[in-house]
Amino acid sequence: MSGDREVRLPAELCAAVEKKFGQQFGSVEEFLVFVIRELLREEALQLDEQEQRMVEERLRELGYL
Repeated sequence: MSGDREVRLPAELCAAVEKKFGQQFGSVEEFLVFVIRELLREEALQLDEQEQRMVEERLRELGYL
């Protein structure tokens, strides 16, 4: 899927983001893209950690660890 999609946000929320993060991000859109990517990355890392724990647990059950 490519292209952009439109998202509606409350004006006061956008104003607060612009006031607080305006120096770091050029727009509310840039801020949201950053935040969403970070959340997805953190979720992926958590899944990787869970998978690693499962593999280690299984290896322990099999006597390899």
